[in-house]
Amino acid sequence: MEEVQDIVIVGAGIAGLTTSLGLHKLGIRSLVLESSGSLRITGFALTIWTNAWKALDAVGIGDSLRQQHKQIYWNLSSSAISGVQTAAMSFDAKGKKMLLLEALSKELPSGTIRFSSKVVSIEISGFYKLVHLADGTILKTKVLIGCDGVNSVVAKWLGFKAPTFTGRASIRGCVNFKSNHGLEPKFFQFFGKGFRSGFLPYNDTSVFWFFTTSEDKEREDDPIKMKQFVLSKLGNVYVPDEIKAIVENTELDSIISSPLRYRHPWELLWGNINKDNVCVAGDALHPMTPDLGQGGCAALEDGVVLARCLAGALLKEQSQETKEKGDKEREEYKRIELGLKKYAKERRWRSIELISTAYFIGFINQGNGQVTTFLRDNILPAFLAGLLLKKADFDYGQLKIS
Repeated sequence: MEEVQDIVIVGAGIAGLTTSLGLHKLGIRSLVLESSGSLRITGFALTIWTNAWKALDAVGIGDSLRQQHKQIYWNLSSSAISGVQTAAMSFDAKGKKMLLLEALSKELPSGTIRFSSKVVSIEISGFYKLVHLADGTILKTKVLIGCDGVNSVVAKWLGFKAPTFTGRASIRGCVNFKSNHGLEPKFFQFFGKGFRSGFLPYNDTSVFWFFTTSEDKEREDDPIKMKQFVLSKLGNVYVPDEIKAIVENTELDSIISSPLRYRHPWELLWGNINKDNVCVAGDALHPMTPDLGQGGCAALEDGVVLARCLAGALLKEQSQETKEKGDKEREEYKRIELGLKKYAKERRWRSIELISTAYFIGFINQGNGQVTTFLRDNILPAFLAGLLLKKADFDYGQLKIS
C-alpha cells in the first residue's frame, strides 16, 4: 500500500519531535515515524544549556519544563587524584529526557507520531522518495528527514559511515531516594586515573550519575559488575562519601552502559548533510561524546533551524511562470532542495565544532598520563570549564521566517 505524505521525519527523538513541532508552529504538518512502540530514551538525563532553552522557548514548551526541573547553578570539578577542586563555574542548566520528549509530543496534533514503524529502505521516485517500512507500507514523500540516531538508515542512504567507537564507555545510573537527598543544586564532576564521573541532582529526591572509562565488553551488559567496578574505582580516589553513597543506593535495573561513538569531523566537512529532498539532524548528523553536554542541545538547535529553512521553502509563493507552465512539482522540489541546502550550510560548521570540542574535552579529562594529568589539574581547568559556556552561547536565529 502506497501512502502520500508531504514531510516524513524518521525518529521520534529530540531532533525529530522538535523539527515536527517547529513546522507545526509555522503551519506545516509532518508525519513522524518511530520504530519502537512508544517514546523511548537512551540514558536518563541531559543538560539543557542556554542555547537549548532558546529552542524550547521557540516551540513553546520552555516555561512548562522549567517548572518540572531543579535548576542547577554550579559546576564543581575536582581531581580524584589530589582531591583538590580544580574549577568552579556558574551556569543555568537542568533536564530529564523523558519529560522533554513527552512535552514535545503533547504539543503535536493527534496522529503526528506513528509508532512501530521501522524504515527498512529508501528509493527515488521522480521528485519523491519512497520510504519502505517493515510492515510493507510504502510512504511517498516530498521531504525525508532522518532523525533516527547513531544507526541512522537515512544517514547511510546519504553516504555517511557508521559512527566510530572512541574506545570509551559510559556507565550511567539514576537513584530515587525515599526522602530529600540533601545535595545542593550543583553538578559535581571528578577526573583522574583514567575516568571521568559526574553527579547531578535533578529534583529533591533523584540524582543522575555517570562514569566514563575505557570500554570493557565484559561489563557492558552486567549491572552487578558495572556497579562493583564504579564503586571500586571511586573507593581508591578522593571522592566524598555522600557521592559514593549515590552509586551504592542505585538499583541494578537503573544502571546501563553504552560505548561512546562519534562521527569524524572531516566526514561532515565533505559529506552530504542533504541530498535532493533528504537530510539528517540530531545524532544521525552529529553523534558526539557526552563530554560537552551538547548532544541533546544541538538536536534542539537542528530542529529549529531545519523547521525554519524548510518552512521558508514550502511557504514561498509559486511564481506566475510556474503557474502558467503547470510545473508545480518541479519548482516545489527545487525550493525544498534549496531550503535543505540552507539548513546544511548553517549546521555543518556548528556540528564540526561541537564534535571536535567534545572529543578534546573527553580526551583531556579522562587522560591518565603524567603530562595530561598535570595539564588538566593545573593549567587547563578554567579553559575547559569555559568551553562549556562558550559553546552554549550560540546564536542560530529564531523559528519565525524572516
